[in-house]
Amino acid sequence: MVTMAGNILIVVLDVADQHLHTPMYFLLGNLSCLEICYTSSILPWVLASLLTGDRTISVSGCMTQFYCFGILAATEYYLLAVMSYDWYLVICNPLCYATLMNGSVCFQLAACSWTSGFLSSTIVIILMTKIKFCGSNEIDYFFCDSSPIIKLPSTVTQFLELTIFMVSSVR
Repeated sequence: MVTMAGNILIVVLDVADQHLHTPMYFLLGNLSCLEICYTSSILPWVLASLLTGDRTISVSGCMTQFYCFGILAATEYYLLAVMSYDWYLVICNPLCYATLMNGSVCFQLAACSWTSGFLSSTIVIILMTKIKFCGSNEIDYFFCDSSPIIKLPSTVTQFLELTIFMVSSVR
């Protein structure tokens, strides 16, 4: 609740206060929005598993959770890189900062972060949906990651593992 309230407050203040309409606060608002999505994509499943005591998740539910979490994680990596670039410009090029990092460039960098996060996770999840699963098709985790999914199939998953490694290396 505290995480959600704090991040919602940051987004509201960023939108409401005209003095905060700078690239740094725009990127911080994006990061807060990302954290709101993180919290709302993982926490309900964790709370439901704690309340019911059922810690298993279906393969389709696991892939859905993995896809949402993958998009948000990749987007966070790219967004943090953009924020680092913003601070680099502030510190190393303070006189050129206003021309190098204006609102349009900042919006484009944030949009590229979200798009890159979406695309990198989409590649992995498309390959995961091509796998033929056998057995119970349930995973004994309440939080889903790629390793429990890779252990389930009866087929060879080396190409998928290599693809996950390559996509993660680019992030």
